[in-house]
Amino acid sequence: MRERTLQLVLHYDGAGFAGWQRQPRERTVQSELEASLARLTGAPVAALGSGRTDAGVHARGQAVGVRVPEKWQPAELRRALNAVLPADIWVAAAYEMRPEFHARYSALSRSYSYYVGTNESARSPFRRRWEWPLARELSRELLDADAAALLGEHCFHAFAVRGTAPAGDEHRCTIVRAGWIDRPGGLVFEIEANRFLHHMVRFLVGTMIDVASARRDAGDLRRLLAALDNSETSPPAPANALFLDRVHYPPDLYLTPP
Repeated sequence: MRERTLQLVLHYDGAGFAGWQRQPRERTVQSELEASLARLTGAPVAALGSGRTDAGVHARGQAVGVRVPEKWQPAELRRALNAVLPADIWVAAAYEMRPEFHARYSALSRSYSYYVGTNESARSPFRRRWEWPLARELSRELLDADAAALLGEHCFHAFAVRGTAPAGDEHRCTIVRAGWIDRPGGLVFEIEANRFLHHMVRFLVGTMIDVASARRDAGDLRRLLAALDNSETSPPAPANALFLDRVHYPPDLYLTPP
């Protein structure tokens, strides 16, 4: 049977999932999506994500590669999936891709954002589900300085869970964009890189927040960029305020324009 290669762009609320990757006896985004694809196509369909989001982490731009029978046009599959998927997953877009498209290995970069609430109402149940509510003053100057220090290529041994990268991996990542942005009631940290390590964004945010609230010395983040392990790194920021925003691919992989 002839197949069509598609990219699905997913939004999901991570609160009800044990992460992206399928797991035995756990509810995951991948397992829910694959169950819906099998229901529609009548056969198992592998859904390959651009990367694994942890339990509690959200997405509004998770890219997923699937191969489905040729009869399924992107718009038709999107409509059909949104009719059967659970309410905490939504297919925002679907594109036809060249057969060589690979959701993980074709990616040029990925973008994440992390939401911090700094005013009193951040503790409202309508906000704290998607923000990290902080009841302490933060130095915006120190936050901006640390974000600027991340730009370029570094080894991020200090900002990754030990033993989760392949053996011999140098933990090198190239940060092409990083910065803190004001928003009503708080701040958002935005970062784009060619790759991310396990818990990397959350370790970075946790450490920057500790520096900006005088719980760590001002030069600690720069010092940790030269560290060989995470033994002195601040605990990772909570998962519930992290969003995978977008995965960037070469334009020539798209058969239908994004």
